[in-house]
Amino acid sequence: MDYFSHFKIWVLTLSLIFQSVYGFYLPGSYPHKYNVGEALSVKVNSITSIDTEMPFSYYSLPFCQPQDGVKDSAENLGELLMGDRIENSPYRFKMHVNESEIFLCRTEPLSADNYKLLKKRIDEMYQVNLILDNLPAIRYTRKESYLLRWTGYPVGIKVQDTYYVFNHLKFTVLVHKYEEANVARVMGTGDAAEVIPTIGNEGSDIPGYMVVGFEVVPCNFMHNVQSVKNSKMYDKYPSPIKCDPTTVAMPIKENEPIVFTYEVTFEESDIKWPSRWDAYLKMEGSKVHWFSIMNSLMVITFLAGIVLVIFLRTVRRDLTRYEELDKEAQAQMNEELSGWKLVVGDVFRAPTNASLLCVMVGDGVQILGMAVVTILFAALGFMSPASRGTLITGMLIFYMILGIAAGYVAVRLWRTIGCGDHKRWISVSWRAACFFPGIAFFILTILNFLLWGSHSTGAIPFSLFVILILLWFCISVPLTLIGGLWGKGTPY
Repeated sequence: MDYFSHFKIWVLTLSLIFQSVYGFYLPGSYPHKYNVGEALSVKVNSITSIDTEMPFSYYSLPFCQPQDGVKDSAENLGELLMGDRIENSPYRFKMHVNESEIFLCRTEPLSADNYKLLKKRIDEMYQVNLILDNLPAIRYTRKESYLLRWTGYPVGIKVQDTYYVFNHLKFTVLVHKYEEANVARVMGTGDAAEVIPTIGNEGSDIPGYMVVGFEVVPCNFMHNVQSVKNSKMYDKYPSPIKCDPTTVAMPIKENEPIVFTYEVTFEESDIKWPSRWDAYLKMEGSKVHWFSIMNSLMVITFLAGIVLVIFLRTVRRDLTRYEELDKEAQAQMNEELSGWKLVVGDVFRAPTNASLLCVMVGDGVQILGMAVVTILFAALGFMSPASRGTLITGMLIFYMILGIAAGYVAVRLWRTIGCGDHKRWISVSWRAACFFPGIAFFILTILNFLLWGSHSTGAIPFSLFVILILLWFCISVPLTLIGGLWGKGTPY
């Protein structure tokens, strides 16, 4: 049997193994099959703004709440540190069932505080972020001949000192038919996936769909407040609703309620499930500025070339000069050395703050290693946007684990410099473990106290940061000391 046949057998075997565990998808998410009429849960994230960079809870504003109450979704450490607060929403969809003019709720009359808060959030350009099947809601706007993409939609808009809240949402859910063969190609490897048998897929004849897009169009509609006074959530709105995003009709007023409605339309799309994030990667804020990157690289290369030329010319001139001198002339100049030979004394002279140098080098290696490993894992797809918070969580985990490298490098450099007292390696390890986190703790503590003073929920990020510091102390410090002990035992 030739090598190619052996290779095909190995590929088929590995494919069958992956199929036996229902496959493996690298970015951290997997296709979900929804049958026709099955309920889809829409979630809400924190409202955000590019103006203030301060996230707030969606339900901090007078919006409609779910019938069964507000419930937090499971979050990881990265989501909490980034300010994400994912909760359930009152919006209710059914797969491939179009619905229009759905009454959501009629809020209580706006108090003076809620009225001022709404106007403030509109002035600060806050955006509402909705999530369906892990996909953020995307909004399209046209500027001249360009089609712009945005995540979320504005809370409202201000027109000539009058404030309007977007009280009607037009949703469009893009779906793709669920096919076992397509899912196998996503999960499997190449041609071998086509021959993988279907295992444990009862009811596969029932038509199902995957969510591949989630779009929203916000509108302001003139609702009849009195006509829905006795309506219940999800009842039919008594009159037709025309969603026109270019016009506003119903301003918010103090001591008056707000009526919220929505509609949803399902459209079959040719977008494949692995490509459903492509629209988000094409947004204006997500574009990679290659021209700026290339420009910076060219400037750095040019400056590095200038420094290298100056350095080579200086060294070559000094070496040529010393070669021309005979032994007698060199003997006469032993007491008056200059030029390149003076560098020898500077290179092997111990620095004034040797311990600080060792600590900074050790922490630099730790941070550089964290960056390299994080970028590598992100490039391989383990930290995709489909898994929120994994990037920050991964950075923290890698930073704590690489405390071993920080302790080793710091103590090893301390022994190499030869500062006399080699017994201070424990002190160097402690400083390496506390130097950078101490600076971060000092700065972030001040910021958290300022946040606590300006906003009542500031206690949440402050308590979270205290927990994070305790976690760092219990993991990073012992690992750094272990690395220092390893560096101490290395011969020099």
